Amino acid sequence: MGKGFEQLQVWQKAKDIAVLIYKVTADGKIAKDFSLRDQMRRSAISIASNIAEGDERDTDKKSVRFFFIAKGSLAELRTQLRIALEVNFLDKDEFAKIKQDCLEIGKMLGGLIKHRIGDRQ
Repeated sequence: MGKGFEQLQVWQKAKDIAVLIYKVTADGKIAKDFSLRDQMRRSAISIASNIAEGDERDTDKKSVRFFFIAKGSLAELRTQLRIALEVNFLDKDEFAKIKQDCLEIGKMLGGLIKHRIGDRQ
């Protein structure tokens, strides 16, 4: 496999977004909505965690399964961000920045999946 998940740029960005979500949800209205706050944090952590777990698997097939789970967690986070925006828990600038980061991570995950699958499909 690779040189370790911490060397993967997609893992680094996913970890950074998890840290950002913790900071964004620490204050304001969103901090008081324990359910949404905790779900956003779990989704964000799950992205980086599944990339790490996938990279540590012994076959590309097993790795790709976890990368797809990370993509699912990313979709969950994007949904939760949209809800937080629409109930005025996030301002438009925060939302736009985090959404852009999510889109980048999604593209990077797609590329990693394609690389690991290769031409076997």
